Amino acid sequence: MNVREYLEQIPLWADKKNSLDSIRDFLHEMGNPEEKMRIIHVAGTNGKGSVCQYMTSVLCQAGFRVGTFVSPHLEDVTERVLLCGKPVKQERFEKAFEQVRQLAETMAGRGYAPPTYFEFLFYMFMAVMKEYKPDFVVLETGLGGRLDTTNVVRMPVLTVITSVSMDHMQYLGNTIEEIAAEKAGILKEHVPVVYDASCPESRKVIEERAGMLGSLQVPVSQEDYTFISRDVSGIRVKVETEDWGDLLVKIPSQAEYQMMNTAVAVRALDVLAEELWREKTGERPEVKDSGQPDFDGLLKKWRLDKGDCVVRGIGVSYWPGRMEQVLEGVYLDGAHNPGGVKALNRTIRRMQKETKKQVSVMFGAVSDKDHHQMIQTLCDGVDISQVVIAHMDTKRSATCAELEREFRQILKCPIQVFPTVGQALEYFLKTRKDSLAFCAGSLYLVGEVKKLLGSEKGGGF
Repeated sequence: MNVREYLEQIPLWADKKNSLDSIRDFLHEMGNPEEKMRIIHVAGTNGKGSVCQYMTSVLCQAGFRVGTFVSPHLEDVTERVLLCGKPVKQERFEKAFEQVRQLAETMAGRGYAPPTYFEFLFYMFMAVMKEYKPDFVVLETGLGGRLDTTNVVRMPVLTVITSVSMDHMQYLGNTIEEIAAEKAGILKEHVPVVYDASCPESRKVIEERAGMLGSLQVPVSQEDYTFISRDVSGIRVKVETEDWGDLLVKIPSQAEYQMMNTAVAVRALDVLAEELWREKTGERPEVKDSGQPDFDGLLKKWRLDKGDCVVRGIGVSYWPGRMEQVLEGVYLDGAHNPGGVKALNRTIRRMQKETKKQVSVMFGAVSDKDHHQMIQTLCDGVDISQVVIAHMDTKRSATCAELEREFRQILKCPIQVFPTVGQALEYFLKTRKDSLAFCAGSLYLVGEVKKLLGSEKGGGF
């Protein structure tokens, strides 16, 4: 059994999450690598992957070594372990796998439960980071925050919370306030928090939690950025910062929602630069050294570069499956909850208004999502010429018949159903003509489409 086969078998025999105390015991056996890292901990319902990518790109442009842990992956599991934005090399990935497999066997002999799929990958990430010795780790939560595996981190240098909306209600709660409380569970005493403050309900929860912990609060709203212009290559916005003044940033995306994500990432980096400078000058307890001898020099250069690294880093950032243009007029977006689809709908309506073109939609969703609401939101105010529904290669896929019925309740256009994503994509690309084409509804769908179209693979450490 190879590495991928082993990992894919894990849910069959390890489907119960371990406690944070048990996870810390695993990390203790690894030498507590998380305690030697400058960790930026990121939670949220939508946008956290994009924010992680923006911050990673900027820090790499500044010359820092950056490890990033994200989920889920689209094409290959190595995408979850990024070294300066690129997937870890296969040899390094397999070495980390073997280390964690042996550790799991040792811990099982002491009576510990086996790691879940997510826990196993988190340990693998930590094993890679222990050897890579990054200057920064950008750590994305998996589900929620308070009880998330990644919340074993006791003292991050910064916490970030992106947009909060309704998703995973069976685990996180049935109101925005309850879900926000779970996300705010990553906040730590006296550690700054930068957060999307556009939702009053979640903002109140985060503010109350941050106040209890004595954490510096940096809310980010639409007042913190100004739309400047848009062309085929992306969106230009002006983002306000404390350290670098107003920055004119080019976002390589057509997605409206990336303006807020960019503002959150830029403000987070702004706060990070200031906090680390205070650490260096003795105004804040020092974090253990990353091992890179020129860190102080890079920090000084980054802080004094007038935001040039921020502008360059955002400009060259790439986050697959989020309004990603894969062919002319063809976009992939992994929006998979009502909040994400609402943000996607705003972008589609704006693009349709500007181009005067009809819209073709290829759609797939998993059964445990509110796909009925997603479909209603996606179609709202959009002139859709055709819908292609695909059954995805996962046991979680919603039935095509159910999705077709939900689309027919609100649309009169042709709707075609296919048993595989491959057949659906072939038909979709042949029949879309000159329309704007969007593949949406699930990251599973986006991943399958990307595999079929082919994509470049990078290699890191």
